[in-house]
Amino acid sequence: MSKQEIPYKIYLSEDEMPKQWYNVRSDMKNKPAPLLNPGTGQPLTAEELEPIFCKELVAQELDNDTPYVDIPEKILSFYKMYRPSPLVRAYCLEEKLGTPAKIYYKFEGNNTSGSHKLNSAIAQAYYAKEQGLKGVTTETGAGQWGTALSMATAYLGLDCKVYMVKVSYEQKPFRREVMRTYGASVVPSPSETTEVGKKILAQFPGTTGSLGCAISEAVEVATKNPGYRYVLGSVLNQVLLHQSVIGLEAKIAMDKYGIEPDIIIGCAGGGSNLGGLIAPFMGEKLRGEKDYRIVAVEPASCPSFTRGTYAYDFCDTGKICPLAKMYTLGSDFIPSPNHAGGLRFHGMSSTLSQLYADGYMEATSVEQTSVFEAAEQFARCEGILPAPESSHAIRAAIDEALKCKETGEEKTILFGLTGTGYFDLVAYEKFHNGEMSDEIPTDEQIAASIAKLPKI
Repeated sequence: MSKQEIPYKIYLSEDEMPKQWYNVRSDMKNKPAPLLNPGTGQPLTAEELEPIFCKELVAQELDNDTPYVDIPEKILSFYKMYRPSPLVRAYCLEEKLGTPAKIYYKFEGNNTSGSHKLNSAIAQAYYAKEQGLKGVTTETGAGQWGTALSMATAYLGLDCKVYMVKVSYEQKPFRREVMRTYGASVVPSPSETTEVGKKILAQFPGTTGSLGCAISEAVEVATKNPGYRYVLGSVLNQVLLHQSVIGLEAKIAMDKYGIEPDIIIGCAGGGSNLGGLIAPFMGEKLRGEKDYRIVAVEPASCPSFTRGTYAYDFCDTGKICPLAKMYTLGSDFIPSPNHAGGLRFHGMSSTLSQLYADGYMEATSVEQTSVFEAAEQFARCEGILPAPESSHAIRAAIDEALKCKETGEEKTILFGLTGTGYFDLVAYEKFHNGEMSDEIPTDEQIAASIAKLPKI
């Protein structure tokens, strides 16, 4: 098709919006390794998980075989407030780069939370409400997940307790205030409000925190308060299932105009955005129907895919959560306080880890200053101020487009623009003032953390 025939923004109608989530595990020959009970070393049963997670979410977490799951009508109704989200052709960026590549991005920032996180937040809140619970607890890094969950719980009339990584709590006060506006309580983590928080503070005085720390606190509060369950914004199978709506919409839009991506790129912290974006495309790849080059982009300061170890590890710093087999830097690893707070988890989704180990996708890491250079270039061309997390994918997409410029190849690139950066202006200020640095862990630091992995 000519440029004139493909619009800048491809919108789907409500009728074209997916009515089912896609479970990529159903097409995986090698299923992701099961969660283990840290006490027994045995796979966790539904009965053991239900005191932590909602019952229906436990079923979704453990279901490796059902290919499609119906989206409840109440969730679909909520989705329609901000979905379908547009698939955008980055014509202006292409022109600025002088590349023959065709660049598309799936924009997930058109809601108050500013990111894709709302896709799973409303689902998890819905199942908590259906179970008759009083409220939920969670952690949040940069605040997108906490914001999304506070919106969902306010909509459904649930209590919401958020433990926000301390460095992000201090860097991003406006996101904190959005959560409070929607009725959530927000505590900087690690804190003195939990036993595990006190223990972490004693072991790491003055720590800026990590997602692993915040998870430990949120789980402790959930398990000690009747009527509460813990919910997580990334990493888990259930979250990747809900986020598959991103990739399903992208594929419907691309198929509508006869577009087929050669390269699919997503930022990677725990795996929610990446797993959602690639889901239907990975399904085709697993079934041998088509082939795509799929690239995970992570921060050089927290490189779990590119420098981590594939092993069983705790999902939290306090070591009270189940063990997951994943690419990990070790649950004791606390990354530098970079501005992509949503990408500061020490491990990666078990599903994505299995796919990476089996060679179905690749990974790269990028430095923070390079990421913000790409973010600024994108903003000036496309008119959207991207989130620091999303900008990791932008960096890789620009690099791939420039390679096409050198070779003359007309490849089609699809990347996930996970959200906006309007609450991340302190980070942009640091970049513009020349006060941003690239703190990359040494081999010795990673090895010291890896050495503490549980012996499974």
